[in-house]
Amino acid sequence: MPDMTVPPLPPETMRALLQGMMRVRAFEEAVHDLYQRKLLPGMSPHLSAGQEAVAAGVCLQLRPDDYMVTTHRGHGHSLLKGMDAQRMMAELCSKETGYCHGRGGTMHIASPEVGCLGANGIVGAGLPIAVGAGLSIQYRGTDQVCVAFFGDGASNQGTFHESVNLATARKLPVVFVCENNIYALSTNFARTGATPNVVDRARGYDIPGVTVDGMAVEGVYAATTTALERARSGQGPTLIEAKTYRYYGHGASDHRPYRTKEEEAQWRCSDAIQCYGDLLIERGVATAAERDDLSARAAAEAQAAVDFAVSSPDPDPARVGDYVFA
Repeated sequence: MPDMTVPPLPPETMRALLQGMMRVRAFEEAVHDLYQRKLLPGMSPHLSAGQEAVAAGVCLQLRPDDYMVTTHRGHGHSLLKGMDAQRMMAELCSKETGYCHGRGGTMHIASPEVGCLGANGIVGAGLPIAVGAGLSIQYRGTDQVCVAFFGDGASNQGTFHESVNLATARKLPVVFVCENNIYALSTNFARTGATPNVVDRARGYDIPGVTVDGMAVEGVYAATTTALERARSGQGPTLIEAKTYRYYGHGASDHRPYRTKEEEAQWRCSDAIQCYGDLLIERGVATAAERDDLSARAAAEAQAAVDFAVSSPDPDPARVGDYVFA
């Protein structure tokens, strides 16, 4: 296993990590509120509240020209990779001003101009796309990287094994990040996984694998730093498994009968935003007032996104066929 130690983070990086997590949480809570008010059409969004440390620890290290492939639960990844909150919210609300002109919605949002190759409504379907991006990088001879996010459920799909195998065989610059939030919809990973941890499978492909606490943003950051350096230097992929937890159900109709209130409360005691904010105050990196200001900025960004989306025009029905085929 590679050395995952890194020098202490600069204060500005610590504050950026906290702000990034707050931005994701505020955006997701605003999305949840819109859906409850019936202002967000279509099926319910899949929220990642609770998993913000993974998005921040990974995406805030990516360059603008790097690529990222996400999942049906990818608002946080997309936002922190560089997508605009207002255009994202408009897309979720099926508005013409959205990134995909209202055609993609929550599970198929994309922005190639900032390296977001798309969310995906099919479990595990983004992994081969990431490998394709890695092949493109290698063919062009650049030092870009593609990060592929996926969940514990996707690790049991054939696409996972095919993608890791090819990426390893060709030493492609792909970083595989598994957000293991324990439940694939309602099924505990312990009931379906052949190994106790997803990262155990890295040994079968002879690549580095590391498990991190997905509620501790600096641990995610450290593992990602090493993985990105390895990928950019031509040494091939790394598998990172972040043990995390989603606070909401799989979707709005999921009332979570498969887990206990006690379990949920225990995980919330490790809330990444609250714990990291307290840690920065303890370290003297931020004051309570500065932490509150970062939170207020995140809330203001989310509210501006809501205002933009709600006031944006719907797509013209006469152009419903536009953008369907390239």
